[in-house]
Amino acid sequence: MSIFILLAGLAVLIIGGEFLVRGAVGFSRAMKISPLVIGMTVVAFGTSAPELLVSLQSAVGGNPGIAIGNIVGSNIANIALVLGVTVIVFPIIADKQTMRVDFPMMMLSTLLLFYFASDGLLSLIEGIILFSIILVFTTFIITKSRKKIKKKQAEDSNRLKKEPFSKSIIFLLLGFVGLYFGSGWFIDGAVSISNYFLSENPDKDTIIGATVVAFGTSVPELVTSCVAAYRKETDISLGNLIGSNIFNILLVLGITSMVHPIEVTQEIIEFDMLYMIGIAILLMFILAIGKKIGRIKGVILMLSYIVYIIIILLRVRGVI
Repeated sequence: MSIFILLAGLAVLIIGGEFLVRGAVGFSRAMKISPLVIGMTVVAFGTSAPELLVSLQSAVGGNPGIAIGNIVGSNIANIALVLGVTVIVFPIIADKQTMRVDFPMMMLSTLLLFYFASDGLLSLIEGIILFSIILVFTTFIITKSRKKIKKKQAEDSNRLKKEPFSKSIIFLLLGFVGLYFGSGWFIDGAVSISNYFLSENPDKDTIIGATVVAFGTSVPELVTSCVAAYRKETDISLGNLIGSNIFNILLVLGITSMVHPIEVTQEIIEFDMLYMIGIAILLMFILAIGKKIGRIKGVILMLSYIVYIIIILLRVRGVI
């Protein structure tokens, strides 16, 4: 039964990813916004919605600290795991905006989070600052994109097949619903199977949380990015991942810390956040040595995630 739930979840995820990408492409053309910006805003927000819900529920429930671990772990997985797997299967070419605007914004957000959290607390004022930045940044990239693409889209209007706007919206909604339910079923099935094989291990909950659940919460981004890359919509693929990291920090943690201040443990500050910064720096070097993010770079990213998981498991066992 658990295997059936897992496979059903995976199937719904793939279908949801297909709907989401198709809807995003149609929506970008209708709104005269580049697919990259749609990936960084609409798609990124949709794939970050689970993190937002978990964080807000934690804050309202009196456990806002859960939010920071959830976001940091998700951001590491998005770049090291999801981007790594995506480019191993479908290499991606990063455009100028990614290298000059989007990635620098992700790095700025990451460093700003580290600075704000270094005193052990994300306060209301800091949350307002984070949230204000995402509003300004989103307005900026949408306005810039509309000006840039308006002329180009007019020139290409005869050869581009346009989807009706309402149809694109329906596809987007179906995609978000599919990712939401599919990821839930996938995680439930994977956790049940893992519980069966690790039933005798005293650290099974921590191991499952650090591996199966961490991977499961990144499956929406993984499926969406792979589907987008397969359909040659690489701007949506890369924009989704970088945008998701930006939204996770500025929007999710910004809103959550406005609802309730977030306490940050020294362990997260001294290990997980530093590792998140390290992954961002690794991506910076990968982008700097060539626009194409191919299979070798994907393997390097994947290995960095495997190292992260190994360190977590060794810390759980008290080895380090």
